[in-house]
Amino acid sequence: MLQAGDVLPEFEVQNQDGKTVKSSDFEGKKLVVFFYPKANTPGCTAEACNLNENYSLLQKQGFEVLGVSADPVKNQKKFQEKFAFEYDLLADENKEICGKFGVWQLKKFMGKEFMGIVRTTFLFDEKGICTEVISKVETKNHAAQILK
Repeated sequence: MLQAGDVLPEFEVQNQDGKTVKSSDFEGKKLVVFFYPKANTPGCTAEACNLNENYSLLQKQGFEVLGVSADPVKNQKKFQEKFAFEYDLLADENKEICGKFGVWQLKKFMGKEFMGIVRTTFLFDEKGICTEVISKVETKNHAAQILK
């Protein structure tokens, strides 16, 4: 998994509108990249909504925000429209970004093992250097974890 001090991996993927988003689009900007397991599920909705409710505060701190899951573009679009998110949701269907960040891992739930996204948030400075990794995400209070 990516750690503090690592460089923002290069990526190019579609957002909820089918537009291409590249890591290079964020050169010179601070960036929050949060990975969530699945659009429109309770924990992911709580996290994404908390970030959206605090989006102006995050922007005042200079942050751009990207949400990433392995959902297809159309699912990201429905999620974005349902809650009017002001930031992009990236459709990492082939799990390329998840792999580069190291969040596609073996998980256990109710006695079953499966591969999936480990809910994790990465903060990057203007030079594209990871300044913090938040692995114990508080879905209903996530913006406060970032803004502390």
